Amino acid sequence: MYARRRRRYFLLMGVCLTLFVTAWAVVRLWSVTAAIAMCVVAAAIPPVAAIVANRRGPEDRWWDESGDPESDRWWKELDRRDRR
Repeated sequence: MYARRRRRYFLLMGVCLTLFVTAWAVVRLWSVTAAIAMCVVAAAIPPVAAIVANRRGPEDRWWDESGDPESDRWWKELDRRDRR
């Protein structure tokens, strides 16, 4: 689950870097407007990559789920005390 998200993150960031480098090393020779458009697209990719990398999947566990029934019961009891 984590490896898949990491691969997607690095793929998106690789596309981002490729767009920036290609825009200013090659594309600007023919069209500065196209190079700027490529950079705008590349600038939008890092926030998307961060969202993809930090998204919790259906198979991920929440931080407070330990898997230990006794520990889970103890935490639930503490949560009920805080609400009173």
